[in-house]
Amino acid sequence: MSHIISIANQKGGVGKSTTAHALGAGLHIKGYKVLLVDLDPQGNITYTAKAEVSKHTAYELLAGTATTSEVIQKTEQGDIIPAGRGLSRLDLELSTTGKEYKLKEAIEPLKKQYDYIIVDTPPALGLLTINALTASDSVVIPSQADIYSLQGIGQLYETVEAVRKYCNPALALKGILLTRYSHRTILSRDMGEIIEATAKQINTFVYKAVIRECISLKEAQARRQDIFNYARRSNASKDYLAFIDELIGRGKDNE
Repeated sequence: MSHIISIANQKGGVGKSTTAHALGAGLHIKGYKVLLVDLDPQGNITYTAKAEVSKHTAYELLAGTATTSEVIQKTEQGDIIPAGRGLSRLDLELSTTGKEYKLKEAIEPLKKQYDYIIVDTPPALGLLTINALTASDSVVIPSQADIYSLQGIGQLYETVEAVRKYCNPALALKGILLTRYSHRTILSRDMGEIIEATAKQINTFVYKAVIRECISLKEAQARRQDIFNYARRSNASKDYLAFIDELIGRGKDNE
């Protein structure tokens, strides 16, 4: 039975899509069966994975005009449900009762096919993010060590609490991952401590692994490769592998 993880933060520029892609690629390299679901209308993961947007996408899946077998694409980087151009207007188009459960219903039959399903969400707390959280077992929050990211964590937590109340009582906060981190700056260290305190207040934790700023991440994306195959000895590759090992380890501790 698969574990479904959403990567979410309404604050843009915190490495959300980068983290979702690296998590999926790293788990795939470790031998797990992984499905990436790109619900971000920007489609960054879809682009990097070289998926076809001219075919059926997540938009058609949520709109109910395509099935999972029609939207899943197999790429060199693993299986993916690509983002579609219509995702940005889905909030306006979906008005039926149960609209928050569209993704959950769609991927339910896939749970036995994959070990992990990783969902990338848009940098907004609208219907797409609600669908992702309703379908997920847990959510990981990427965050920079700055005040705006701290605000984003608080706003996302309010959404998580609402989803727990109305749609998915079992949704777990699977930790905060610090990204684009610099050990050298006093501000990063101070904000890191504040985020640690915030994590305790919302009954979660900050991963020991942190993702350092690394140009290799941008280079890998420009070449449409995952960080591990592009630069396996880079700081980013080492950091994301440490994060993945920690995430898997915590999962086993909770079993």
